[in-house]
Amino acid sequence: MESYNETMPDFFPEGKRYNTFVGYYRRQYGERLQKLVIDAGFTCPNRDGTVGRGGCSFCDNAAFHPSYSTSGKSIAEQIDEGIEFHQVRYRNTKHYLAYFQSYSNTYAPIPRLRELYLAALTHPKIVGIVIGTRPDCVDEEKLDFLAGLKAGEGLGDWHRDGFEHPVVKVEYGIESCYDETLLRVGRGHDVAVAEKAVRMSAERELEP
Repeated sequence: MESYNETMPDFFPEGKRYNTFVGYYRRQYGERLQKLVIDAGFTCPNRDGTVGRGGCSFCDNAAFHPSYSTSGKSIAEQIDEGIEFHQVRYRNTKHYLAYFQSYSNTYAPIPRLRELYLAALTHPKIVGIVIGTRPDCVDEEKLDFLAGLKAGEGLGDWHRDGFEHPVVKVEYGIESCYDETLLRVGRGHDVAVAEKAVRMSAERELEP
């Protein structure tokens, strides 16, 4: 009888039944990329009354907030403290991704988004950004802007060792592919909205 490892498909290169974030970037860039959580002071349409108030039933940002990440600090301060925090465990890490995680990180006008994202991308240790958001907080214009950032637009002579252009990822909180479930947890959008956002992102080669 063949062993588990002998029958493992090629798309599980780490010998696991899932692809890890760290492993994916090791294969793509040849090194570990560590995400640094950033709190840029965003809110959410499901908290400020635009869609709802109080957030989704499971919303608790404090549960996954590292101590260095607070909106009272500048983005540069959060990055510096985040690097110091992770260097204790991952001393050989050279490059980092600024992870805009708290609430909906595209829920602002483009000029404000540009200001915040560039504050991260200009840090010498940052090679990209990961943007957590809701699928109802993006549109064609914002995704075009993000695709431009990925291509290096507006970044001058930006470059890092091994990176000609920044990594730009959009992480959607879809939560469920069932409308009934989304209604029960109070998401304030349906599956069709999520599908549209994912398709628009894919058309611009913006990866999750």
